[in-house]
Amino acid sequence: MANTKSALKRAEIGERNRLRNKAYKSAVKTLMKKYLNAVNVYAANPTPELNQEVQARLSEAYSKIDKAVKRGILHPNNGARKKSRLAHKLKPLTQTAQ
Repeated sequence: MANTKSALKRAEIGERNRLRNKAYKSAVKTLMKKYLNAVNVYAANPTPELNQEVQARLSEAYSKIDKAVKRGILHPNNGARKKSRLAHKLKPLTQTAQ
């Protein structure tokens, strides 16, 4: 346990940051799962409405990943890798649809 006032404050700040980071990472994972589910539904039945849903989910996931990178929660390379993997899931479906 912290013995000094400054060490106690740093411990409190660290805990606050840990909880904020945890919330961001959880939100990123949730949005990625929602996107992947939308892609699977679109793959089974490609319609323009489902394509719009997939694009909306992709946009939400990209936005949250970018914000996490900007705030230092995710490393820039980690964010780029996540975005690349999301795009990679959709690319074969859009190639065959055109």
